[in-house]
Amino acid sequence: MMKMNNGSQKHNGLRKQGLLLLTIMIVLALIVSGCGSGGGSSNKENWISIEERYTPRADTPAWKLDTKEELTELTWYVNADWWNTDFGNDVVTKKIKEDLNIHIKFITGDDTKLNTFFAGGEMPDLITTFDSHSPVAQKAATWALPLNDLAEKYDPYFNTVAAQDTLNWFQLKDGKTYGYPNYSNTQADYDSGNIPAKTAFVIRKDVYEALGKPAIGTPEQFQTVLKEIQSKFPSLVPFGFNSIGEGTGSLGDTLQDFIGVPLEEQGGFYNRNLDEDYLMWVRTLNAAYKAGSISDDSFADDGTTFEEKVKAGKYATMLLDGTPQQGGNLQIYMSDNLGKEYIAIDGPQSTLGRTPTLNQSGITGWMISFITKSCKDPAKAIQVFTYLLSEEGQMLMNYGVEGETYQKNTDGTVAFLPEVKELQLNQPDTFKKQYRMGEFMFFGHDRHKALSDDAFPESIKQMQEWGKGKLKPHFILENINPDQGTPEARALTAINAKWNTTLVSMIRSKNDDEFNKNLEDYKSFLAANSWDDIVKVRNEKMKANKEKLGLQ
Repeated sequence: MMKMNNGSQKHNGLRKQGLLLLTIMIVLALIVSGCGSGGGSSNKENWISIEERYTPRADTPAWKLDTKEELTELTWYVNADWWNTDFGNDVVTKKIKEDLNIHIKFITGDDTKLNTFFAGGEMPDLITTFDSHSPVAQKAATWALPLNDLAEKYDPYFNTVAAQDTLNWFQLKDGKTYGYPNYSNTQADYDSGNIPAKTAFVIRKDVYEALGKPAIGTPEQFQTVLKEIQSKFPSLVPFGFNSIGEGTGSLGDTLQDFIGVPLEEQGGFYNRNLDEDYLMWVRTLNAAYKAGSISDDSFADDGTTFEEKVKAGKYATMLLDGTPQQGGNLQIYMSDNLGKEYIAIDGPQSTLGRTPTLNQSGITGWMISFITKSCKDPAKAIQVFTYLLSEEGQMLMNYGVEGETYQKNTDGTVAFLPEVKELQLNQPDTFKKQYRMGEFMFFGHDRHKALSDDAFPESIKQMQEWGKGKLKPHFILENINPDQGTPEARALTAINAKWNTTLVSMIRSKNDDEFNKNLEDYKSFLAANSWDDIVKVRNEKMKANKEKLGLQ
């Protein structure tokens, strides 16, 4: 999945237990009361007449038919403080503004800000969140308009560009779909080979060559290489990983995927955290920590600090998740340090001979966007969805405007114009501000990136090449957690927090006895916090996922 690393960290960090409980109470209260200030959470749906504007057609997107002359202003809330709120000044959003005759005012915030809308605040026209399983998303029927009805009434062409499997996946109990994600990959998308890997074990090229291009596959080799780095490159951090925050950075499920830990056991849920192969590598990280090869700072660094160190090439090696999101930082370092750029190598491997099962965005995707019942112009809003999902919108978001930023080649591929490519390579920040290609991706999909060598920065192409053939869909594990508000969900929140501290404590243990005690404490915590009940729920949901996807 082409996810922003700092976004995913915020996504994890925002899901604190207190805020989740507040969200649950608010949503439940709204369901009971059925009302909210400004009509934002009421059952009143703002269906408008388009009789004088256009007649919807199944073979033509409505934005090409709409004769509305005045500029439509839409307010779009994105549940992330880091989202770029600018609109109409870069190539991508300027074209959206011109084609659709709209202006979008973006509002950003966190779960606390989101809750204010449902607690009586004025609802925006559109809302984008990062958790399709949250109470807000699951109760969308109380505050959002169904995409099925919007398409039928205003823009039937939406059904041409939206993936039916994705619409089915997000159906609520009433049989209707209210939100649509980005980076929703189906099995057909995986089978196409057009989805690039987003995970890699990377090493600075100059370090790799200075050490004689060593193998790092076994725990012993891994420790030896890190010690050599300490000796020959004392100014570098021997081994780095994504910011941990309240999650596990790239040392949890990312490392598990990297060494091929099974996704299930006998058709049911498997606690991958306790897999012996994985724990062997956690013990290896502990040994590296005790030898001084892993810095204490790495456990405290936030996403921004991690990114600054990537830009500066501070890490000799990294287990890196979200390579596209780090692509700009990696490119900044690469452009200034030719011959020292980061490259992907095989890195840690399973001690049991398993092959990698790298994850990418699944059918659930990442961001999920809704049109609220308070939307001033729902016809124009669904046109936005259709436009961005269409070939025209996808090409714009990825490559900009033909003739202005890219050209089509005779073989069907596309390429940035030389001056645009120059900025992408050597001035990534200017490229991002001026063009915004690859960033404004509400309904983005990786398949369009296969059209061009310019879809990704040079800094990560070798990493993606390394990852070919190593992806495996994790569909069966999507959305299997207990429903929020249930005793099992509360127990799982506590267990996840315990795992975060346990993993860090195990890696930082002073000796084997302390390591083992941390591990046993975690196992005891599972037993004392309804783990068997959580596994039962997950087994049921895994079974439902398989039925929904037609898997055996």
